[in-house]
Amino acid sequence: MNERYKALFRKGPTMSVVVGEDGCFLDASDTWLQRFGYTRSEITNYKPQDLASSAAANRIVEDYLPLLRRTGRLYNVPVDIRTKSGKVIECLADAVVEREVDGRYLETVAVYSEVGESDQIEQHYQDLYRDTPAMMHTIDSQARIVHVSDRWLMKLGYQREDVIGRNVTDFMAEDSGLDQNSLIDIIAQGDLDNEPRRYITKTGDVVEVLVSSHADREENGDVKRMYVALKDVTERNIAERKLRTAFQENERLQAELEQERDYLREEVHISMNFGRIIGQSQALKKMLTQLEAVAQTTANVLIQGESGVGKELIAHAIHAQSTRSSGPLVKVNCASIPHELFESEFFGHVKGAFTGAHRDRIGRFQLADGGTLFLDEISEIPLDLQSKLLRVLQESEYEKVGDDKTQSVDVRVVAATNRDLETEVELNEFREDLYYRLSVFPILVPPLRDRDDDVVQLATHFLEKICHDFGQQPLTLSRKQADLLKKYEWPGNVRELNNIVERAVILSKGKVVRLDLAMADILNLAPVTKLSDNTSDEYAVMKESEIIELGKKNMIAALKISNWRVSGPSGAAQLIGLKPSTFADRMKKFGIDRSSV
Repeated sequence: MNERYKALFRKGPTMSVVVGEDGCFLDASDTWLQRFGYTRSEITNYKPQDLASSAAANRIVEDYLPLLRRTGRLYNVPVDIRTKSGKVIECLADAVVEREVDGRYLETVAVYSEVGESDQIEQHYQDLYRDTPAMMHTIDSQARIVHVSDRWLMKLGYQREDVIGRNVTDFMAEDSGLDQNSLIDIIAQGDLDNEPRRYITKTGDVVEVLVSSHADREENGDVKRMYVALKDVTERNIAERKLRTAFQENERLQAELEQERDYLREEVHISMNFGRIIGQSQALKKMLTQLEAVAQTTANVLIQGESGVGKELIAHAIHAQSTRSSGPLVKVNCASIPHELFESEFFGHVKGAFTGAHRDRIGRFQLADGGTLFLDEISEIPLDLQSKLLRVLQESEYEKVGDDKTQSVDVRVVAATNRDLETEVELNEFREDLYYRLSVFPILVPPLRDRDDDVVQLATHFLEKICHDFGQQPLTLSRKQADLLKKYEWPGNVRELNNIVERAVILSKGKVVRLDLAMADILNLAPVTKLSDNTSDEYAVMKESEIIELGKKNMIAALKISNWRVSGPSGAAQLIGLKPSTFADRMKKFGIDRSSV
């Protein structure tokens, strides 16, 4: 400072000081020295904060100096000065940093003015502002932070000196979509009310807040500063998202439950031949009398009978005539469930219960809640797992795999088996207590060979249905064809009869179904051919070469129907009524392969 300027500075009427790069006073005006009682030589040993009260000193160090370093000036900041006699005088200070042409720091000039009562209130307000339990900050018209509460600093993990003077957008998440210019426009528009924002802590974590603000304006309407309050809603939002996810998962599981329930209903509906029980035999009527007696009760039912007699159809009829008919009928083939998945299949599991459990799964008991659970091939359940089934039958309670929460269920159980369970119990291959729990009301389904003329009535029903399904004109069942049905013992029962009729429809030409073609192998009879179109029941013996050729055509037709699948359900071997190994041998014998047809 040159001498001329120094003299003018010292004689000026304002309370002014000059501060050096080390933060200590370099000089002061006479007015300043007189007001506070110091000499020039004394103040060069002090910094402004050394002469302030402890609260003001903290503000100077933590708020004003960082702001001054970043912006180069201070405007109307509240401070106080302790006089040499110990009196504290509250002031407002303006400060500006002077630099050399090349930008190097030169000095800081500050001007003090004593404050009135309203300014003292403002200063006390600043103290309260810092100590408030709310997240608050004040920004100027350029979105720079000029004040900040301790709570704000604590939440975001910063020191005051890291924050004052910096643009508030420096602390916002990148996905907020705000930069300094857009924020200045928002400030100019005025107040905000619960606007969602995302702030970033010093460690990089996201704090979700709701922002409310109030603008302090100049007389001309320009925004001087904006007071901003933040409400931390991070935990609330996380909880809401989890709850929303849980609701969505529940909706998905409910939809999945309904879809699976509908699917299982349809599966049972189809497999049980649309619920029709065909026949007038005494054996069938006796069984139906038992069915009607038990259907209206809640008793568990054990359906026994040979393979293929229609045990599933009986289970369907029991459900349809029960008070649970509006509920689901869910089928479980116990023979098809792997040992390690038994509990999950029956009771369900929670996500993470075991390797591969990527989501919650609904068990069959839950699917059947309020309805009927049909346990087919009940004898195939491993002995060591039967106790788990017994418990839910006794107590109507179970736990999902991986979950300790007990769930209640209201399910009627209808079980079916083609084995003699009493013998299984004697051999210790089936639990006695489970047997008695299942066989509250046993029903024995008679085999087809004991049902007199039902075989013809059943065959007529299957013939109509299969012709309809194949889109063919209805075929007639002649007397001699019916006699073939009566001569056979039907070890495969109703299922075998259905397969024979289906095979016959495929092989038949004309208006009469040719059961003799479909049954040639199993009856060890030579198929016959008509002598004339006018004599539907007059036949002559075929030559051996014709039989072989007919058998070959029959196998090819079955292969085409089954899409060249030999074994398994609906495979060509099953359609023909042969073992897969026998069928494969005949294919080799006849030279049948896909490329040759």
